[in-house]
Amino acid sequence: MDTLNCIECFIRSAEAGSFAQAARRLGLTPAAVGKNVARLEDSLDVRLFQRSTRKLSLTEAGEYFLAEAAGGLSTLQLAMGNLTSLKSQPAGTLKVSMGLSFGREYMVPLLGEFLKRYPRVVPDWHFDNRPVDLIADGFDAAVGGGFDLPLGVVARELAPAHRVLLASKAYLETAPRLNSPADLAAHAGILIRSPQTGRVRPWTLRNRDGLLAPIDIQPRMTLSDPEAACAAAQIGLGIALVSVAHALPYLERGTVQRVLPDWYVDTGATTLYFAGQKLLPQKTRVFVDFVVERFKALGLEKRLSALVGPAS
Repeated sequence: MDTLNCIECFIRSAEAGSFAQAARRLGLTPAAVGKNVARLEDSLDVRLFQRSTRKLSLTEAGEYFLAEAAGGLSTLQLAMGNLTSLKSQPAGTLKVSMGLSFGREYMVPLLGEFLKRYPRVVPDWHFDNRPVDLIADGFDAAVGGGFDLPLGVVARELAPAHRVLLASKAYLETAPRLNSPADLAAHAGILIRSPQTGRVRPWTLRNRDGLLAPIDIQPRMTLSDPEAACAAAQIGLGIALVSVAHALPYLERGTVQRVLPDWYVDTGATTLYFAGQKLLPQKTRVFVDFVVERFKALGLEKRLSALVGPAS
């Protein structure tokens, strides 16, 4: 364990550029930090720092050792922390990002059972309809879909990310008849602007046989929120294309219905993603496993499908 302390003193000194700064970070005296680094140099029989009265600078050997040791120390410390925590329950603040409506409708209802199982975990959930940088923004995990995952991030699939066309019964009774995607050109469209680009993305419909068709519809209005689009469709203002996750509550209440129910848009999957390190903090690992387990138990992977769920 003394060797680990010496390595940590070296790494923190290299990061800070001085023994004094590293000592403040580690809760030690500058003399103790310098002594630990000297012990490490003696054990390795190599000089790691060039020392002067003004600053520390790494030798070539020090630069090499820092590059090799920094990641390994973090892994060892995490492994030790996880091993210690096996005797107790997972604990700590769990920072997670998720979409506003999706989080409120499908994630918040899971909180009670999660906190019952893991009372020492404190959720810090951020509701925002955009992808986040897990590392730069300090998130333990995030839930989202329809975008590419960055390098170094892995994902567990929760449900399909399908979009469907919706309208109210009242609108469909007075509007031109719809038999195929080509008939959409005669209808009022409730369009949704992307929060990432600020533009309306052109989507392509597909059916169960794999045939493709463009969505050519008359823009009646453009909104920036899918919940608002569902509400507009509900009061008969036109046809909206929204994710099944947003559409499902309206479909289950019967206030809207599928338009061209054999057709849908496939945008991949809604996933729970997290940093792809071998040793996850225990709080993150149990959260990931819990959410995947509950989505399967509740049948959400089917309910959120345009092909097999209530929206089919």
